[in-house]
Amino acid sequence: MLLAASVAISRADDDPGHSHHGTAFDSGLRQRPWKMEGIGHTHFPITTKVPEVQEWFDQGNTLLHSFWFEEAERSFRWCLKLDPDCAMAYWGLARCRLNGWARDPLDAPEVKRYLDFLNEAIRRKATVSPRERLYIEAWETAFTGAGITMNDEERKSFFIKRLQNLVLKFPDDVEAKALFVLASLGGDHAYGTELVIQQILAQEPDHPGAHHYRIHNWDGVAPEQGLPSCLRYGLIAPNIGHADHMPGHNYTKLGLWHEAARAMDSATRAELRYMNQQMALPFETWNYSHNRNYLCWIQEQLGMVDASLQGARDLLAAPHEPKENKDSNDGNPYAEGVVDEGMTALVRVLLKFERWDDVLATSNSVAIPWRDIPNDKDLRAFAETLAYIGKGDLAKARVRLQDLKNGLHQRKEKAKETEAAWAVDLKTTEGILLAAEGNLLDATRLLTYAADLEKKARETGNYQNDPPDNPWPVNRVLGDVYLNRGEHRLAVEAYERALVQEPYDAFTLSGLARAHFALDERTKAENDYGRLLHVWSGANTNLRWMASVAALGLSAKPIPPTLAPERPYRPDALAHLGPLNWEPYPAPELDCLDVNGEHVRLKGFLGKNVLLIFYLNDECVHCMEQLQAINKHADDWSSENTVVLGVSSVSPEKNKDSAKLGKFPMRLLSDHDHENARRFASYDDFEEIELHSTILIDTKGRVHWKRTGGNPFADVEFLLQSVKKMNQQANVRADISPR
Repeated sequence: MLLAASVAISRADDDPGHSHHGTAFDSGLRQRPWKMEGIGHTHFPITTKVPEVQEWFDQGNTLLHSFWFEEAERSFRWCLKLDPDCAMAYWGLARCRLNGWARDPLDAPEVKRYLDFLNEAIRRKATVSPRERLYIEAWETAFTGAGITMNDEERKSFFIKRLQNLVLKFPDDVEAKALFVLASLGGDHAYGTELVIQQILAQEPDHPGAHHYRIHNWDGVAPEQGLPSCLRYGLIAPNIGHADHMPGHNYTKLGLWHEAARAMDSATRAELRYMNQQMALPFETWNYSHNRNYLCWIQEQLGMVDASLQGARDLLAAPHEPKENKDSNDGNPYAEGVVDEGMTALVRVLLKFERWDDVLATSNSVAIPWRDIPNDKDLRAFAETLAYIGKGDLAKARVRLQDLKNGLHQRKEKAKETEAAWAVDLKTTEGILLAAEGNLLDATRLLTYAADLEKKARETGNYQNDPPDNPWPVNRVLGDVYLNRGEHRLAVEAYERALVQEPYDAFTLSGLARAHFALDERTKAENDYGRLLHVWSGANTNLRWMASVAALGLSAKPIPPTLAPERPYRPDALAHLGPLNWEPYPAPELDCLDVNGEHVRLKGFLGKNVLLIFYLNDECVHCMEQLQAINKHADDWSSENTVVLGVSSVSPEKNKDSAKLGKFPMRLLSDHDHENARRFASYDDFEEIELHSTILIDTKGRVHWKRTGGNPFADVEFLLQSVKKMNQQANVRADISPR
């Protein structure tokens, strides 16, 4: 039985649906893993009584090298199912959060379960080999004991030294070197770290961790050094979204926008393919929203306005989780909130392509869904200031700029970094407004200052570039101001600085071509135009930045970057990898018996929404509280075209005779041997116990939202609002497609 020997984990919860072995096992994926293909391979020999455990440990270790923490955890938990006293399986579980990459405070609530796992490994370290014991003790000292009193930098330094000792003691241990590299990435040590990566690849040319970490190591330092691994990593691990995602980081910094788009597009499709297969929602998969926002930005750079808008709006239309996704991403330990990513992408593309009416819209399907939170209020003031400038209403622009200043000042009282974080955007916006008002001297002074601030932020690693929140580099804006005022030489200088920061940026190339042409530097203008033609070879038609250069009568052919070959990005060519934007996935088969022993299947409810509740039985107090709360809204469910189905393993006869449930109007269904619960991921395969699940299925039989765990979902108001949103989306989805 799983964890039978465990006594140190936090007190076990005796409530039905909760782990019998403690709160540390009450979270995470609770269904058995499967042998995964297309993830690469690593081998980390461990001590175990059960030979099969080695295979699952290797899978978990391989997944950790690609930062697939949730699935790695599932593999390590299966190791414990097979060998309850496997010390290294506990150590593997601890690494899913305590890994030298995550920088969480050790007293953070979400870290406690991983410290519990580590403590279980420490308790068993006498049962493993001297080599394995050194691994456990490296984590023990860094994250417990002396590590508790260290700050982040001290802990990192100490941790690296312990891993270095491990490498020196076992020079042929590839995994020791890989973990040393992970802890040592980037910064002033990038070259030294690269030498260790080369040692790993000399032994194992397709080690996924080595290729992954090389990309991280040089990202933001010298990204061209990571190109060999960019070309290889996705081929080694094609079924891991992050393996395609990370090369996209380096490609964007090198101006390889088409290759970057192919990487992020493939990554997004890989994530969605996994999500659809495993009943995962956007807020449950940490890399999905990050991928999609990144792809939106790259599509902007490629002039693909419609595609970028589609991605942003699909992120905003995706299901929300009331804890992680209500207002921000504060509750989610890994992912940036889907809503936050969607808002960033939508505002950025509208500003970049000057969709001023859409920015200012308030009552139609294209309106930005602003939230009543401080960050959105400031972002809205920023966006609307620019929109009013673009529409020539400078008086309203002044008002909204002052609103932004006031909002930032109020927030400064609570967070000193807030105003500094907004300094670049604030100065840039005011500079644009001054230029529109005709005050070129003060405008260029502010914009130059903002550009210097941005340059320093980029050099110190403090510039958000993953992807950027800002719609443009400030130097590009400064170049536009100079160009519009006829200062063509100054415009060229500003544009060239912008291209250093964002190579092959099409907007900058457009301005540069026009400035060179105005200076009678036709050859240079044609070179700029050629580069623009390459980047925007798949762009929307009638974009003014392209049209204004085409009108010059220049003769040019597309000029691709020379750093590396680049394939054109055509989304249709990647369609075989799966869908690009999230949509509700088909629900698994439901085949239960009602109180009369008749089969009930989901297809019998097509045309209606279904609220599907997996509960334990009428003896479960929490289940009864949930069902009673849902029952109180029987009329609301009916008015929203929704039927409620309650599923348990209780027999049809007992359901029929239940005094507690008999008065409920919902249909009670019997699930023999938990067959349906397993299909709907409402069963814990590790401990072989039932779980509580609440699932929303639309009129087409597709899952829109779900929650599974030890407790029933109690927020009935959220469920009602979600059903209403499902109905609204069904009615207006066609109307919100980008123009």
